[in-house]
Amino acid sequence: MELFMPERVFFEPSSLKYPLGRELYSYFQDKNIEIIKTAAQNVSRMIPGTTEKEKYPRAKKTLVVTTKKGNRLDVCKPSADYEFSLVTNCPGNCEYCYLQTAQAFKPYLRTYVNLEDIFENIKAHIVNNENKITTFEVASSGDPLGLEHITGSLSKTIEFFGSLENARLRVVTKFDRVEPLLGLKHNSHTRFRVSINSRYVIKNFEHNTATFDERIEAASKIAGAGYPMGFIVAPIMMYEGWKEEYTELFDRLKKQIISVNSSEPITFELIQHRFTPTAKEFILKRFPGTKLDMDETKRTLKWGKFGRFKYVYPKENSGEIKEFISSLIKERFPEGVIEYFT
Repeated sequence: MELFMPERVFFEPSSLKYPLGRELYSYFQDKNIEIIKTAAQNVSRMIPGTTEKEKYPRAKKTLVVTTKKGNRLDVCKPSADYEFSLVTNCPGNCEYCYLQTAQAFKPYLRTYVNLEDIFENIKAHIVNNENKITTFEVASSGDPLGLEHITGSLSKTIEFFGSLENARLRVVTKFDRVEPLLGLKHNSHTRFRVSINSRYVIKNFEHNTATFDERIEAASKIAGAGYPMGFIVAPIMMYEGWKEEYTELFDRLKKQIISVNSSEPITFELIQHRFTPTAKEFILKRFPGTKLDMDETKRTLKWGKFGRFKYVYPKENSGEIKEFISSLIKERFPEGVIEYFT
C-alpha cells in the first residue's frame, strides 16, 4: 500500500528539544508540506473545514510532533499489564474504530519524540512490578507501523525491549511495511500481532489500510523473522456469507503462516463488533453512507471498564461467533492459543 505522508505538520516547541524532534523537523523541510510551530491545544481549530465531514479527512492528514507527558501508564487488560504510546491515532480510516469515541474531537495523528523519557518510565514500571516479567502494549491508542517510515520509533522500541530481561512488548498493526523490522535484535521479546479480518470487512470498513492479501504477506515475513506471532481478529461481524469468508481467512493463514519461533505458540485475540452511542454519532457524520450494522434493536448492552455501555451481539449470536471462529482456529492451528474472546 502507499506510504502515508501528511498534508501539514505541527511541531510543539517542546518536541524540538529532543533529537528525534529535530530530525523530523529537518526531514519535512524539503517536502511539499505545511509546517507550523504551535502549542498542541491550537491544532484542532487550525485544521481546515467547517463540518465534521470536512474536518475529519483533513485531520487524518495532519501530524502533530509532540512529547508524551506524565509517567502514569494505564492498565491494558486483557492484552497486557500496561499500555504506552509512540503515536496516537493512525493513517487508517476504519469506520468502526473505537477511537471514534476516545479521540472524537482530536482525530489527527500525534507522534511522541521523547523516547528516552518513555523508555525510562517503562523501566520504572518494571521495578514497581518487583522486576517480574511485565508486558506492555504499544498499539492501544494508535498504530506505530503506519508512521514507522517517518519516525523509526517502533524499531528503536523493539530493540530496547530486546535488551530487557523482564519486559515483553506487544504490537498490533493493520499496515504491511514490515521490512525495517525484519533484521532487528528483538530476542523474541516482542509479540507481533497482525489485525486481520474477512475480505468484506477490510474492503468496506478499513479504508487506507493494508489489503487482505498484503496483511497475510506481512504476517508471513514477520513470522519468518522469528518474532512470536499473533493475530487479532477484530471486529468480527455477522453478515450474509460471513462463515464462508472467515473460513477463507483461516485457510489462507494456515497455508501461508509458518511460525519459526517454535518456543512461542501463535496467539489469537477475538473481538466481536461493538459500538457506543457516541461512536455511532461520529461514524454517521464522518461516513454518512456507511454499511455498518448499528441497529440497536439487534444488539444487547454490555458495560465497559470505564462505566460506559456498548452495543454487542446478543448472547446467542456472540456464542455462535465464538464457537465458529474458535473451531476454525483449532482445526488449523492445533498448537495455537486463543487468548480471549470479547
